[in-house]
Amino acid sequence: MKKLLVALASGLIFGLGLIVSAMVSPGKVLAFLDVTAPSWDPSLAVVLVSAVVVSAIGFEVGRRRKAPLFASAFNGPSNRALDGKLLVGAALFGIGWGLVGYCPGPALVALGLGAPPALVFIIAMLVGMGSFALLQRYQAAGAGS
Repeated sequence: MKKLLVALASGLIFGLGLIVSAMVSPGKVLAFLDVTAPSWDPSLAVVLVSAVVVSAIGFEVGRRRKAPLFASAFNGPSNRALDGKLLVGAALFGIGWGLVGYCPGPALVALGLGAPPALVFIIAMLVGMGSFALLQRYQAAGAGS
């Protein structure tokens, strides 16, 4: 139960941070991403730098621990290679974020705030994820033949 409460509190703090920083506003995000525009808005750079600093501190604290607070061991990625799937996925993520101003976390918070465009984004994201899963199954079935 304690683990769930910590997860809930963490999610609420993260969501509140997205709201306060205006990351849930596609217009604000797009104004930051368009560095060539005369109306470029660098204010989200503070959010980016803050996130990097907090993450660096968290990783350093984690590196010094034998196990996380609520698990018996750390569960990191097994594959650390920069393969084609990772690079294509990162590119698609960046293109999608640059086109519409949403990425998954802020879109979920914006949906909770009642923003209809966030629902369109989330549906499109789920369709993309489902399509990828189907493609993976198709490729795995083909490889097994």
